[in-house]
Amino acid sequence: MKLGIVGLPNVGKSTLFNAITNAKAESANYPFCTIEPNVGVVAVPDERLDALAEMYHPEKVTPAVVEFVDIAGLVKGASKGEGLGNKFLSHIREVDAIVHVVRCFEDDNITHVDGSIDPARDIENINLELIYSDIDMVEKRIDKARKLAKADRKFEAEAALFERLLARLNEGKPVRGFEMTDDERELVRGVSLLSAKPVVYAANLSEEDFRHNIETNSGYQTLCRIAADEGAQVLPVCARLEEEITELDPEEKQMFLSDLGLTESGLDRLIRVSYRLLGLISYLTAGQPEVRAWTIVEGTKAPQAAGKIHSDFERGFIRAEVVSYEDLMACGSIAAAKEKGLYRSEGKEYVMRDGDVVLFRFNV
Repeated sequence: MKLGIVGLPNVGKSTLFNAITNAKAESANYPFCTIEPNVGVVAVPDERLDALAEMYHPEKVTPAVVEFVDIAGLVKGASKGEGLGNKFLSHIREVDAIVHVVRCFEDDNITHVDGSIDPARDIENINLELIYSDIDMVEKRIDKARKLAKADRKFEAEAALFERLLARLNEGKPVRGFEMTDDERELVRGVSLLSAKPVVYAANLSEEDFRHNIETNSGYQTLCRIAADEGAQVLPVCARLEEEITELDPEEKQMFLSDLGLTESGLDRLIRVSYRLLGLISYLTAGQPEVRAWTIVEGTKAPQAAGKIHSDFERGFIRAEVVSYEDLMACGSIAAAKEKGLYRSEGKEYVMRDGDVVLFRFNV
């Protein structure tokens, strides 16, 4: 999973990136501090791996990972090349989802590029740059489909779809939330439109508001309304607090989070929200020499899940031997799970579930 952190200059993007990846990207009070995208790879928190490691004592434990890309601050006109915009838009095109950091705090020492705090305006500025870029691509797709339709009428439906989409974009609305059939969605996916990317709005709050006033912060309330209209997610964070958390050892970290009334860090919450937004789950493999988590899209069948490990596993798939993590922990061993009939043999049509502990049988 690859997440791009975007937003206007000086909203806390790099501060949040530093906190969640501990990568120490440069952070300063001026636009375009981030020119090349900083990249950090972090482990997906999964307590199930620790429990399986205690059971199997493997040589190594390998979690699923998330790649975070800190993309430079966008400004008005980015879609036309303003402020190094074209380069940054290309970075957004490469990610699976967008973490849009929106400033919801006042601080006279940190300049806002537009001179004041206004989350709705900031979101509109970013969205419009993505939409303008998408309009160009959709217009080209319509022209192509119309030309192809002269020889093959099946392209008429494609042209009609993108004309509907163009009308929406011209209203200043992102592709997110546009109603489509599964076939239409597959067509649109092939164009890689920026405003179609799933979004998590990270409401960057002051420490005081994050501790005591999240629900009454007007910027946070605004984000919730916008997200509801778009089918996006909202995550309240305090980037400065997240930075402090990364400096603590595990025991101090838990005490700090407990004082905040939280059980997990902003990073953990962001990963969980992103998994849910993208419809992702993890299955697990356990034994010697490795216990490992594998990320797949919800609804993936067993052969395609096996293909995540190696293409030979999918090509020569015979069956999947599966037990749920909960049943395995309750039984204490694979042998005990087999005795209770909880260890199953599944075929090619089996749809994988989150937390399946699986052994794939294959032959090539």
